Formats: sequence, C-alpha cells, structure tokens
Amino acid sequence: MARTASVKRTTGETQIELTLNIDGSGKYQVENPIGFFDHMLCSFCKHGLFDLTGTIKGDLHVDQHHTIEDTGIVLGECFKIALKDCAGIYRSGFFIYPMDETLAQAAVDFGGRPFLVCNSQLTGIPLISLNEGKQSSFQTDCFEDFWQGFVNSAQCNLHLDVIRGRSDHHKIEACFKAVSRAIRNAVEIDVRRGGSIPSTKGILI
Repeated sequence: MARTASVKRTTGETQIELTLNIDGSGKYQVENPIGFFDHMLCSFCKHGLFDLTGTIKGDLHVDQHHTIEDTGIVLGECFKIALKDCAGIYRSGFFIYPMDETLAQAAVDFGGRPFLVCNSQLTGIPLISLNEGKQSSFQTDCFEDFWQGFVNSAQCNLHLDVIRGRSDHHKIEACFKAVSRAIRNAVEIDVRRGGSIPSTKGILI
C-alpha cells in the first residue's frame, strides 16, 4: 500500500498545498518562491528518496517567517498522515552528515510526542543572492521555525545539532540532508517487526 498524503493549508498569510510519497525516488516538483528554501527542500527529497509536489505561496511582502513555518507544518502533517499508525516501521533514525567544513547530526523518533532540540549555531544573518524572478535570499532565523512546525505536525521528536562548521549555507544544508537521511531510516519498513506497532504500549500517541 502506497504511503502517500496530500495536505492543503490556507490562511490569511499563506496558501500551501503539498503531496508526499514516502516511498518515492527523490522527485521534487514544488512551486517555491524562495530560492534557497527551494534548494533545501529539493535536497531533503533527493537524499531521503521522498517525492514531493505542490505549491507554496505566502506573504513575502511581510517577511519569510509565515511561509517557511507553514511549509514545515504542512510537510509534517503529510508525514503524519502517510505513516498512519506507524505500524511496521523502525520508528527512530539517526544520521551524521558531513558537508565540507560542516558536520551535522540528526536524530528523529516518530513516537507521537513532538519535541525539537535545535543547536544549529547559525549567525542569524540572512543569506543574500540576487536572482531575477525569485527571492533567493533566506532568513536564517526561520530555519528553526520550519523544523518546529514540522515536529508539531508530524508528532515526532527531532534533535538537530551542528557539531562544527563555518558557513551558514553549509550548516543549513547539512542539517536538511541529515534530517532527511534520519527520517528515511526511521520510516523504512522493518521486515522483522511483521507489521506491528513499534511501541510497548501497542499504540503511538
């Protein structure tokens, strides 16, 4: 059975619609107005082998916060719906990702209890790039907001740490890739589990 989900979120600030296939091949086709953010979501899908399609629109005349945070909320909800009761999966995953001078690690558990620990060591200075037709700058202070929205909706806990690094670009990208690989490990089907719920409670909530 395909593990897929489609979620639409419309507010006075954003209009976001995403369709996720957990068991994909890394295809990414999302209309995303923020260039660097688009690159990060594309990397997330490529390294996690998730397929993601849809559109992202938001009040960028205000700033990027609402758009980025709400995308995290929608993506997390997609994972929650697609995983259903989490029967048969490994449930938790861990990955350390090196990117040049940067080393990032992520640990995730789809245990039904949302919690985020994020030690990204970012400077808070926006990444700036000039590109006609697309806003390529990225508010680095929205990075944690994205993952907070994700864990709240996915009902998972995520520990995300930059062990070392210099470039904010590398830190953010290494984190996205580390999380995608950790999630990939967590949501893979464990054949030895035989389709049972990965919890002594018999339920994840």
